[in-house]
Amino acid sequence: MTNHLHDALVATIDGRQTPFLLRPGAPDLSGADFLAMAARFAHVLVGHGVTPGARVVVQAPKTVEMVALYLAVLKAGGVFLPLNTAYTREEVGYFVADAEPALIVCDPGRAAEMAGLAADVGAALVTLGADGAGSLTADLARRPAAFDTVPRGPDDLAALLYTSGTTGRSKGAMMSHDNLLSNARALVDLWQITADDILIHALPIFHTHGLFVALNTALLAGARVRFMPAFDAAAIVEALPVSTLLMGVPTFYTRLLAEPGLSRAQAARMRLFISGSAPLLPETHAAFAARTGHRILERYGMTETNMITSNPCDGERRAGTVGLPLPGVEIRLADPRTGAPTPQGEIGMIEVRGPNVFKGYWRMPERTAAEMRPDGFFVTGDLGQIGAGGYLSIVGRARDLIITGGLNVYPREIEEVLNRVEGVAESAVFGVPDADFGEAIVAAIVPDAGARPDPGALAAAVAARLARFKHPRRYEIVEALPRNAMGKVQKAVLREMFAAPRDAG
Repeated sequence: MTNHLHDALVATIDGRQTPFLLRPGAPDLSGADFLAMAARFAHVLVGHGVTPGARVVVQAPKTVEMVALYLAVLKAGGVFLPLNTAYTREEVGYFVADAEPALIVCDPGRAAEMAGLAADVGAALVTLGADGAGSLTADLARRPAAFDTVPRGPDDLAALLYTSGTTGRSKGAMMSHDNLLSNARALVDLWQITADDILIHALPIFHTHGLFVALNTALLAGARVRFMPAFDAAAIVEALPVSTLLMGVPTFYTRLLAEPGLSRAQAARMRLFISGSAPLLPETHAAFAARTGHRILERYGMTETNMITSNPCDGERRAGTVGLPLPGVEIRLADPRTGAPTPQGEIGMIEVRGPNVFKGYWRMPERTAAEMRPDGFFVTGDLGQIGAGGYLSIVGRARDLIITGGLNVYPREIEEVLNRVEGVAESAVFGVPDADFGEAIVAAIVPDAGARPDPGALAAAVAARLARFKHPRRYEIVEALPRNAMGKVQKAVLREMFAAPRDAG
C-alpha cells in the first residue's frame, strides 16, 4: 500500500537536482533538497507524537519550510490543518478544541499565548517563523534525510480545512487523499501544466487556493515555483518575463492593472493567468486583456469541493462566467427551498457531485447530512445560472439573496448595472432589515480615484435597466469593501455597518 496523495505529488521531483522552488533573495531549492527537508520534518513530527490520522494545526508565516511541513504531515500519515495567520487566540482556540490536534505549529511571537491552548488538548507546541527559524527547525539538520512514508489510502484524511464561518460556527471540511489528488490531476490536464511551467506563487498557503490548487498542481506536473512570501504587484510584474503561469484572486489583477510596468511585452512569455476565490468583474477581464493580450481564465471552487468548474484553456473564456464542470464532476441547479430542478436558464442553487467532494464536516454529522442530498450531490450554498454552451455564472450566495416585499432580488444583477456607471470602481448590494418590506436594498459604492458618484445618477442607471422592486433604497459611498483573506466581499460586515438608516442630514 502506498501513500496515495504524497507519492503522486513527489514523483516528478524525487531525486531532481534542478531547481524546484525559486526564492527571491535566497538560494533556489532543488526537488531533492526540498524532499530531504520534508523527510527531516517528518521525523520531527513523529518525535512530537504525530501518528497516522493525527491532526497538525499550523498557523505560521508563508515559508518554504511550511510547504515542506505540509508534505511531511502527509508523509507521516497525519492530517494537515492550516489556519489563517490573522486569526486571534480566541478563534484559534475554537479550532484547536474542535480538532484536538497532536501538534500545534505557530509563529515564535505567539508561542506564549498558544501554550494554554496546546495544554488544554494535550498537544505539543513548536514554533516556525517568517525566517524559517523556530523550535521546529532548531535541530532539523541533524535529522535523517530519508523517512519511511506511512501508507495511506484514497479515503484516508489528508487535510482538515475550516470554513470561514461568516454565519454560525466554522465547520471543518474533511478532505481525503483522493479528493485532493483527483482534483489536482484534473486541473493539470485541463490547464495543460507541465514541467516547462514556472508558477508565480503569491497566494497565502493556509487556504485551498494557494495550497492545493497552486502547489499540488505544480508538484504533480513537476513545474517550478517562483515562491513569493506575499503579494507584491511590482515584483510580480518584474517576474512575468521569466515565468509562465500566475494563479490569483481578482484583487491581484486590479492591482496589477495599476502598475505602470504591466504591458503586452512584459507578459509576452506568460502562458496563463488564472483567477478564482471571488468573482472577477467583466471590466477587469476586459481591461487586462486590452493591456496584456491575455484573457484571464476564471474558475470556481470552494473549501468543501476544491475546484468545480473552469473556463477552458483552449477555447472561449467567457467573462462573467466560471466555465464548465471539470471532467468527472457533475453540477445541477435546484430550487433552494424544494430541491426540485430549476428550468433551463433560471437561477438555482448549485449542487455538485464528484471525486472532489469532501467526506463531510468534522464531528458534525447533522450538518453533513443537511448539506448532502441522498444521491450524493453537495449543496454548495451558491446560486448560479447555466447559459449557452453549459457555461456557469455565479449569481451570489444563497444567504445574500434579498427578499423584499416577498420578491427575490439577486444582488449580482444590480451590481452589474452599478459597476458600469462612470466613476464607480466596484459595488456591493445587500439587504438590511426593514419593518415594511422585510428587507431593504442597500448599495455600497467604491468610487474611482478622484470621483464622487452622484446617487441620482446611480438610481437613474438602475431605473433604466431593472424593475422597481430591485432598486436600492440607499447608496452608501465607502473607501473600500470589507474582504476576507481571499478577496471575497464580506456582506455580513456590510449588513452590520449599514443596518440602521443614516440621518438625512
